[in-house]
Amino acid sequence: MTNFSEDEIEFLRKNRSAAMITVDTAGVAKAARVGVALVDGKLWSSGTADRVRTRRLRRDPRCTLFVFNGTFLWLSVEATVTILDGPDAPELNLQLFRVMQGRATGPLTWFGSELDDAAFRTQMAEESRLIYEFEVVKSYGVVKAPSF
Repeated sequence: MTNFSEDEIEFLRKNRSAAMITVDTAGVAKAARVGVALVDGKLWSSGTADRVRTRRLRRDPRCTLFVFNGTFLWLSVEATVTILDGPDAPELNLQLFRVMQGRATGPLTWFGSELDDAAFRTQMAEESRLIYEFEVVKSYGVVKAPSF
């Protein structure tokens, strides 16, 4: 389990939109929009082997996530990333997208199609999908509206 507060965990359960900030070889911060979710107490996101951010994370596994909800609430997560790209990556993606789509069973939506578990795993393998697992170093933000 990550070291998030109860309020941060509740915020992450409700909010999946984030920006992942990595650093290029010149030291310039680069942001990409990603989805995130807590899976069995671990913060995960999905990517592919050929993404630029994957290459950056293989060189330097540090990143910052900025999780937001479209209002003034937000959570910043400084983390070290482990890339899970072994033979179980399609199954790990299935687990992640079940959480992200709120579907414990049944087909998952993928670019307008409904895929059963076997077809979803095959699609993840064909896309060389992997999981970014975030080891939280520090988290901070405004995750709960103030009560007046």
